[in-house]
Parts: sequence; structure tokens; C-alpha cells
Amino acid sequence: MLFRARSGTFLTFALAGLLTGVWVARLPALAAKFGTTEGEIGIVVLVWGLGAVAAMQALRGVMSRAGSRAVLRAALPLTSLSFAAVALAPSYGMLLAAVVLFGMTFGITDIAMNAQGSVVEQAYRRPVMSGMHAGWCVGAMSGGVFGVVTAAAGFGFTTTVLTAALLSLPAGLALGRTYLPDPARPRARAASGTGRRARRLPPAVYLIGVLAFIAFMTEGSIADWSGLLLYDEMGATEAVAAAGYPVFELAMLLGRLVGDRVRVRVGTRRLLTGAGIGTALGMGVVVLAPGPGVAIAGFFVTGLMVCTVVPTTISLAGTAAPDQPAAAVAQVGAMGYGGLLLGPVVVGFLSEATSLRVGVGMVVVLALLIAAGARFVPLRTSMDVAAPAPSAAVPVEAGDPNDTRPEPVAA
Repeated sequence: MLFRARSGTFLTFALAGLLTGVWVARLPALAAKFGTTEGEIGIVVLVWGLGAVAAMQALRGVMSRAGSRAVLRAALPLTSLSFAAVALAPSYGMLLAAVVLFGMTFGITDIAMNAQGSVVEQAYRRPVMSGMHAGWCVGAMSGGVFGVVTAAAGFGFTTTVLTAALLSLPAGLALGRTYLPDPARPRARAASGTGRRARRLPPAVYLIGVLAFIAFMTEGSIADWSGLLLYDEMGATEAVAAAGYPVFELAMLLGRLVGDRVRVRVGTRRLLTGAGIGTALGMGVVVLAPGPGVAIAGFFVTGLMVCTVVPTTISLAGTAAPDQPAAAVAQVGAMGYGGLLLGPVVVGFLSEATSLRVGVGMVVVLALLIAAGARFVPLRTSMDVAAPAPSAAVPVEAGDPNDTRPEPVAA
């Protein structure tokens, strides 16, 4: 049961990443379909992000009451349907309405799958969240390849996005059978208050959210500005400039595949501190690079270092509020998406006032803030401390003869 739940959640992350990859890869085709300017496409992207953040924040209470399994079973198929609505929008005005709906359903899916990942991680009693987020990288890269292939084949935006949406719908429905039920809330605490007071989250959740905000700002800034930095500032060709972000994503994938093991070995605080310092060093190489080759190598180092920060903050959120983990994950996720929206904007303003190197250099400061904030993160479970020795007992996969964990009770 645990392995099935872990695999299902991994595939959920991959499916969400695939939809995002297709969406990003075919934005030029969207502009061609409606004859929109860069500014109008910017509005489309902004509306999508605002819809996601608004839904995350508004439905925090629903997540707390209904649990991640019920919400995810509904939200993932709805995300596919709303993506199909984006594909079929007949005008720019209708497109904006469909994109808002897509952003909202996607935002709900995002927080629900992270909350489900937290449920699976607590059932395993060891870190597995970084591996879940590796699924996102796999999906995003696959979606990008799907977008490239369909573009090369001459398919337009409508055909490509509609195909992706229709293929993802049955997959989303099937994955709903793999999720674990959320742990029951402690009755004493659940009944200790009513209304707004009962839903209040502890301050630790907001501290973790600040780290997620900074980490998402970092990732968003690199995603949106890496190509222009390589092309405008360093004289790279368009093909070479386009390689910066895929190299960064590849490094993120590789790092997340081993991130959980590293966390077990060194502990959460050391992991976050090292990730912050390593990210600062990697981006320092990018900013000071004499040419595109060195800068791309810096992006690879940066992806390898920063990749564990977001999964770790989500994991911490799931344990910071034991009586309402889904709501805590939703809050941290909403704060993180705020950083994803704000980061590229701040880099843009700084770049216009100074230079693109200086603007992107803001990521170095953000990374150092992650390293400094790591010492304040709350550690509530045994999975957040380093293993005392390589031979220490660590929970293993279900089915292993050394596995002593009780199986969760199915709902």
C-alpha cells in the first residue's frame, strides 16, 4: 500500500509538471493564435499565477477539513478539464477567463499533491518529499519535449494543449485510487476552539513559508531570466541561450533523486544551510562568468544545490501543525507561489535600473537568506535529524523483511 501511494503521488507530480511543461513550451504558439503582444502574454501568465495563489489561500480551510486525498481526487481531473478550456478558448477575453480557472484548479492540485506527499512521507517515517518533487522535474521536461515535438510536427496551440488535456484526464482519475487518507486530527485539539481561532496556524508555519517564498523567488528568477542573461549579456546564440534553463532543470532532477538520502545523512538544518551557500556560490559563478559556457555550468551547480529547498519546506510544513497538516502545506505553498510571481518582477526592475547581471545577482542574496534562516526552522520529527551512523536503523520500503512499520489503515 505504501509503495503504491508513493508511486501514485510521484506520478501525480509528474502529471502536473507535464501540463506545466506543455503550457510553457507552447506559449509562443498561443501568441500566434491570438496575435497577442508580449505584454498581453505577460498578463496571461500573471493571471494564471494569481488564480493559483488565490485558490491556495482561499481553500486552506477546505483542505484542513476534507483532507488531501478527497481534494486531490477532484482537483486533478478538473485541472485537465480547465486546461482543455484554455485550448478551446475562442477569444482573448475568454482565454483570460479559462486561464484563471486553470490557475485555480492547478493551484488546488499543487497544494493537495504536496499535502498528500506529506501524508506518504509521515507513513514512511523518513524523508521522501524530494523524490516526489523529482517527479515534477520529469513531467516538466517531458511536457517540454512534447511541446517541441508537436511544434516541429506543425500542430498549433489548440491541438497540442487539447491533446495533453484529454490524455491527462483518465490518468488523473486513475491516480485517485492510489492516495492515502490523511491522519485523523486529534479530537481534543480539534474541539478546543471554534471558528477563526481553531483554524489559526502556528508561527512556525509562516517561518517555513518565508523560506519557501525565497526558494520559489530563486527558481522563478532563473526560469524567466536565464535565457536573456546568456543572450543579451554574454552574447550566446539563441540555441545556446535556450540551453540554460533545461540544464538547470536537469540538475534539479538529479539532485532531487538523491535529496532525501542526503537529508537523512546530514539532517535538515545542515541540508538547508548547505543548499543556500551552494546556491549562492553557483549563482556567483553565473553572474561573474566571462562567457556562456561558464554561466551554464553555474546554472547546473545552482540547480543541484537549490533543488532540495522547496521539497524540504513542504515536508517541514506537514509536521509544523500536526492537527492540520494539509492547511499548513497550503499556506506554505501559497507563500511559495507568491515568491514565484514576485521574483522575476524584482529582477526585471533591478535589471532596468542597473544591469541584468546585477538583477540576476539578487539570487545570491536570496540564497544566503536561505542559509541564514535554516537555523530557525522547527524540527518536530525524527526524520529531521541526521542519522547517527550508516548502520542506524532507517525505515525501509514496504515488503522488505526488515520493515517493522505498521501498515496504515485504509479508509
